[in-house]
Amino acid sequence: MGAGEIVSPGDGRVSASSTVSATVASFPQLAAARTPRVESALRSYVDRLPDGCPARLREAIAYSLLAPGKRLRPLLVLMAAEACGSDHDDAALAAACAVEMVHCYSLVHDDLPAMDDDDLRRGRPTCHKVYGDGLAILVGDALLTLAFDVLAHDVRPAQAAVTCCRELAKAAGAAQLVGGQADDLAGVDAANDLESLKSIHRRKTGAMFLASLKLGAITAGADHVQLRALEDYGAALGVAFQISDDLLDVEGNEAALGKRVGKDAGRGKLTFPGLLGTEESRQWAVALVDEACTALAGLGQRAASLEALARYVLERDR
Repeated sequence: MGAGEIVSPGDGRVSASSTVSATVASFPQLAAARTPRVESALRSYVDRLPDGCPARLREAIAYSLLAPGKRLRPLLVLMAAEACGSDHDDAALAAACAVEMVHCYSLVHDDLPAMDDDDLRRGRPTCHKVYGDGLAILVGDALLTLAFDVLAHDVRPAQAAVTCCRELAKAAGAAQLVGGQADDLAGVDAANDLESLKSIHRRKTGAMFLASLKLGAITAGADHVQLRALEDYGAALGVAFQISDDLLDVEGNEAALGKRVGKDAGRGKLTFPGLLGTEESRQWAVALVDEACTALAGLGQRAASLEALARYVLERDR
């Protein structure tokens, strides 16, 4: 298959079982070794907000950004950097935080009544439920701009910072994250068309997954071969993650998820299980995860954590 092309449901192309490693540590263990650095860095960035930031806004930013979460996107940054030969790099950590800030901004805005209208996120009332719609909008604005400030100041060398800014801006912009959300709001998927549904989630979810991997690779000075492997991995992983998310909305436990379940069906929103059925969706997710893991083969054992993350997508309950 060509770059970025992923296995489709029912086409019979399932990747070989041999991947990076026959034995891979569990993702929760791998995450536990890395997440504290991310949490500490995120808190540091909140603590270092300028004195001119109003106290209520600072509080709302901290409430949203520091809420308990999986931190999958910052972990993708760190694990991609590791896969490309970098260990515990400050530039990768800064990029990881920037990605999480953009992701958090998107959640705060998506939860608003004019968007997805959610009142629960990460097991707590959503930002607008606590601080009001207006301040929630400003929290998102602040997080989005803070992300690029972090990249500009804390990623070195300067050319790497420029490239990171460009990649993250593209992924979060009108043709990707924001564009996917716009099509979702407009009901582009109402025609029960798989390609339209894939296009929406390739942008809403997949674009930020790819950007996370690319930023990790950039900070590690990756070559074209490494970058291509990560792109192929990310293309498959992004769709698999969204299928998993849709399945959890159908079958998941609200307490474990920390958000409402069944809301997509209740709104008549098209999802992968709604279009393909739960069993075919699950089988496709398995094939996509195999596809993602096979893409890592050329990166060797250093990519074992990325393989574990992909396998976790099939097992997660939140």
